[in-house]
Amino acid sequence: MSRQARQKSQSGIYHIILRGINKQILFEEEEDKEKFIECLRFYKESSNYIIYGYCLMDNHIHLLIKEGKESIGNTMKRIGVSYVSWYNRKYDRSGHLFQDRFKSEVVEDDEYLLTVLRYIHQNPLKSGNVKQLEKYKWSSYEEYLSQPKTVDTDLILKIFASKKEQAMIYFKNFMNEQNDDTCIDSIETKRMTDQEIKELIKEYANVNSPSELRNMDILARNQVIRKIKEVEGVSTRQIARLIGISQSIVSKA
Repeated sequence: MSRQARQKSQSGIYHIILRGINKQILFEEEEDKEKFIECLRFYKESSNYIIYGYCLMDNHIHLLIKEGKESIGNTMKRIGVSYVSWYNRKYDRSGHLFQDRFKSEVVEDDEYLLTVLRYIHQNPLKSGNVKQLEKYKWSSYEEYLSQPKTVDTDLILKIFASKKEQAMIYFKNFMNEQNDDTCIDSIETKRMTDQEIKELIKEYANVNSPSELRNMDILARNQVIRKIKEVEGVSTRQIARLIGISQSIVSKA
């Protein structure tokens, strides 16, 4: 079956969701999230896009972005290739990291623009990662309240009020407002705990301790690792640490 053509935004603004392939964790460490944001900033000048909002979760990414001088598909490919090349070198792995086809929805009016931005900023709140928006380090919410480095805040704030001080008050109230916003994605679950993963490993491998996998036949061990990696909220770093093998072995399994 052929793919459905991506809807073209008349405003040029899209809500983008990037997911890890097979629900893989995209960010093992804070450095990884810092690198992805660095990629967003680096290509802004050459691709001439505008970012109005972002949120980096463990296994998916939300972007609120306005298309620049190239198609949104080319822009996302440029950002993705840059990050994945760096990620693969760091973790001694190869192959894809993101799902081939990112999700997108068009944003055609100010009302929905604000709704999507709130949805993005509240993603870590509704998933249980934090209890306050300002406590989450990896979204654009704090950039709106301080000095923006990645996002363009002018358009959003001017929708609320012409004077910045008043706009900031309205912005904070709106972003923190309880709601039932539903965009193109459902809220993801939190990353699984070590204990939860230990129980999965013991169940899938029929062992008493995750460390027993080190003595298993390599093919059988890798089959168990692949099965664990398919579980949402599990990172390769956690698996490696709990079994006691290198992260590169887990990535390649």
